[in-house]
Amino acid sequence: ARKRSQNFRGFSKLMDDFGKVAVLMGGDSNERAVSLLSGDAVFHALNRLGINAEAFDPSFRNIEDIKSYDRVFIALHGRGGEDGSMQAFLKSKNVAYTGSDSLSSAIAMDKLKTKLLWRALNIATPDFLQVTEKTSYADIINLIGSPFFIKPSNEGSSIGIDKIKNEQQYNEAFLKTSKIDPNVIVEKFVDGEEFTVGIVNGKFLPVIKIKPTNEFYDYEAKYLKDDTQYICPSGIEKNKEALIAQEALEAFNSIGCSSWGRVDFMMDKKNDHYFIEVNTSPGMTSHSLVPMAAKEMGTDFDQLVLEIL
Repeated sequence: ARKRSQNFRGFSKLMDDFGKVAVLMGGDSNERAVSLLSGDAVFHALNRLGINAEAFDPSFRNIEDIKSYDRVFIALHGRGGEDGSMQAFLKSKNVAYTGSDSLSSAIAMDKLKTKLLWRALNIATPDFLQVTEKTSYADIINLIGSPFFIKPSNEGSSIGIDKIKNEQQYNEAFLKTSKIDPNVIVEKFVDGEEFTVGIVNGKFLPVIKIKPTNEFYDYEAKYLKDDTQYICPSGIEKNKEALIAQEALEAFNSIGCSSWGRVDFMMDKKNDHYFIEVNTSPGMTSHSLVPMAAKEMGTDFDQLVLEIL
C-alpha cells in the first residue's frame, strides 16, 4: 500500500509538472469540424490523466491569452494551425507546443514544396506538376498520364482533391480547386493501395492499410463513412514493411519534422511504394490512424496523448 501511495504521488507530480495546458482546437480553416473532434478527444484524455487542461478555440478567444499557459497541445488542422503560422506565434511568446516547428510545418503543409524536396533527395514520390489556368490538359497528359489527381497544394483531409479522367472533369475541378488554393498541383495516379505510417518521438508505428469503398480515400471516406476498412497489420511482408516504415521516418525527418506526425504512401501492383505527403498534426478522432496504430502496439489513447505532450 505504501508503494502504491508513493507511485500515485510520483504520477501526480509528473502531471503537475506539465503545468496549465491549452488544447488548441477549432480555428477557422476548412478542417474546423475535424479539429473540434480531435481537440475534444485530446482534452478529455488529458483530464482523465489529471492534467490541468483547457480547451482553447482561437476563433472565439483572443490568441494573446495563450501566454497564460505553460504548454499547448496543437489539435488544429489545416491552415492557421498546421502551416507553421501558429507554431511561429507560440515560439514568439515562449510557449511550448506539440508537433513540428514552424518551418517544417510550413513545408509539410505545402505538397509542392514537400515533393520538390523529396525529388531532390531521391525519395520516391509520384510524378507531379504545378498547374495554372494556362496549363493545357494535353500538356498534363503528356507529362503525367491519365488518370491523375488534382490537389490544392496547401490543404489537408483530402479537401479539394479529385481524380481526373477527362478534360471536362479537369476544367471543372481546376476552377473549384484554385478557389481553395491558388497553388494547384496534379499528381500521377498510382494504381494500387494506400497505406500510412504514424511517427511518435522518433519511432514509427505499425503500418496501416486503408481500403475505402469510395474510389479513393477522400474526405467522406475519412470522416463521414463507417465502411472504410483499416487493416493493421498491413499485410505487407514484415521485412519490407520495416524498410518502408524506416524510409517514411527518413522522409519525415528530411523536411525537419519532429515530435509526431504521419506519412502516407501508395504501393502499386509491382509493390513499388511512393510517398504522398506528411501530416504534422494528424487527426485524433475515432476514425484517426495514429491512435489506431498506437493501439496495435499496446499504447492506448491516453498514453499516446501523454507521450506526445
